[in-house]
Amino acid sequence: MTKPARPAPLPGLRVDKRHFNALDLSRLVASFAVLFWHYQHFFVPPVGYGFHVDREVLTPFYHPLRWLFDYGHVAVEYFWAVSGFVFAHVYLADSTAHRRFWIARVARLWPLHLLTLVLVAGLQGLYTHINGTAFIYHEQDWKHFLLSIPLAHYWGWQHNQSFNGPSWSLSTEILAYAAFWVLLPALRRAPLMVALPVAVVVLRLFFLGWPDEPVLTCIGYFFLGTSIYGAALRGWLTLPVLVAASVACVAAGWIAATRYHGEDATILAGTFAVFFATLAIDLADRGERLAIGRKLGDASYGIYLWHFPLQVALVLVIDATLGSRAIASQPAFLLFFLALAVAAGFASHRWIERPAQKAVLRLAGRWRAAA
Repeated sequence: MTKPARPAPLPGLRVDKRHFNALDLSRLVASFAVLFWHYQHFFVPPVGYGFHVDREVLTPFYHPLRWLFDYGHVAVEYFWAVSGFVFAHVYLADSTAHRRFWIARVARLWPLHLLTLVLVAGLQGLYTHINGTAFIYHEQDWKHFLLSIPLAHYWGWQHNQSFNGPSWSLSTEILAYAAFWVLLPALRRAPLMVALPVAVVVLRLFFLGWPDEPVLTCIGYFFLGTSIYGAALRGWLTLPVLVAASVACVAAGWIAATRYHGEDATILAGTFAVFFATLAIDLADRGERLAIGRKLGDASYGIYLWHFPLQVALVLVIDATLGSRAIASQPAFLLFFLALAVAAGFASHRWIERPAQKAVLRLAGRWRAAA
């Protein structure tokens, strides 16, 4: 029995380019940047919040890789912007998107999220039993665990990051997904004219200091990514325009950093400088020479969610066997950790994420058929 053919894309809502390989590859690079930012966790002893790590003294390769160690966290904003663009590319032209959107999100995100959540809960329980306090993320209670299950643990009800801490960005992104799903009919009518005002208003509220700033930032970056896709649909994003936009963002970021000392504005400008440059590379890659980027980008989600459980496990082993974490200052250990996290990301995608995703979609199909 053959599967029914998927309906043809809605006209005028998908750009001619089928895959954005450089954009996919950039997701792997962004997840790699987060590893450098969180590497400092290895040097945090069993204490509460507020411990300062002297990265310049303790981390190997600090000076040549200073930007990654000090600013690797800004890759999260880049993830959000890319998500907005990719969601527009995937869902605007899909007439079945509104119906299948959430089951596709559940199948893609939740299996690995729930697995790493339970694993971190166990590892943190062991670490707390040994040291009397949790490792890095100290909100290890039933409230935060139950909020984490539906990825609602960073919607404003939390005391701080908890359990698999990096998943906080997924929690905020769920709300961006919800806004995208609600606005999907309007986005199809006028992608740019709907997405851009949403992004501008939400980011304006963020810069004004409204509560729940991470949620506002996420939604703002996400819909800026969506609005850029809307501009692409109008044929505005030619190679010269993308290069000029990237250079303009670099200049804006430099002015924001040096004249106004505005960190948030600098991150915003820098994020989209990289974003426009990556799109320019994709546009220039007419021969699909970067097709490998599709497969490499698939590992980014696993790298992002696995690296903290790996850190907790490694710290437990180091504390039990060596009694000192000085080994983390060795270049070989940094390379080992990076390689382990990347290997975990690729293995996770192949043997955990894809099979689980197919199983969830298969189960959902059976439920739909029964209904």
